[in-house]
Amino acid sequence: MKYVKDKDWLLKNLNENNVRIVDCRFSLAESQKGKIEYLHQHVPGAVFFDLEKDLSGTVGEHGGRHPLPNVVELVSKLENAGISDDTTIIAYDNGEGAYAARFWWLLHYLGHEHVYVLDGGFNGWLNENYPLTANIPSYEKADFHVNLKSELIATVEEVKEVVEKQQLNKMLIDSREEKRYLGLEEPIDKKAGHIPGAINKPWMEGLKGSKYLSAEEQRQRFSDVDANQQIIVYCGSGVTATPNFLALKEAGFEKVKLYAGSFSDWISYEENKVE
Repeated sequence: MKYVKDKDWLLKNLNENNVRIVDCRFSLAESQKGKIEYLHQHVPGAVFFDLEKDLSGTVGEHGGRHPLPNVVELVSKLENAGISDDTTIIAYDNGEGAYAARFWWLLHYLGHEHVYVLDGGFNGWLNENYPLTANIPSYEKADFHVNLKSELIATVEEVKEVVEKQQLNKMLIDSREEKRYLGLEEPIDKKAGHIPGAINKPWMEGLKGSKYLSAEEQRQRFSDVDANQQIIVYCGSGVTATPNFLALKEAGFEKVKLYAGSFSDWISYEENKVE
């Protein structure tokens, strides 16, 4: 796998100075839970990045429920964690894949290539009885330079154009579970359904037992998707679409973008239609 590392790799590289571990555990139902878990125990040397405080910006009228963070603020936090241009980073969550993938995508967006997701997450590490600690590490401030990859992000204007013009060279992938895609159930957002024309590829189907499916298995998942098309993935708020983004890249798809505001941003514009 190109973007995923297994726990044995991490164990072997645990004390490497140039490797930084990022704990991204989070619970949408209980926002403090991830930080509490981190303070209780974590992989030695790991720093903590909170989905809502560090990996998202301030919620406004538009931008969705988890808008992108301010780049300057995020970079400052990375530098304070001792992350430089040359640092190899491995991020983990509890094994869901989505929170670590959000961090992974953000780092790629900032232009940092050496970033990976820990396969199986913290729970996989825990099950092996690998080292744990409650010690909070401190690192010397590093220099992190941004090379923003704007080609990885789709704006609401671009998505509108895809919907209105039904462009054959672009396609939308809704990453939420089927019942939300179909509008049968909507526990979070004020409208139910999906962006017109989008197909459904639930993000959780790209993982099995908290581990990412192989590149070949991911290619089979997306066998009905044309690799020559520009693919735009979205979810409810730009978090659970990132495992699909990673899976598509693992499968060899080159033209992939994230609609970061996702469905919660789409419906913040009253004129936007929902299917």
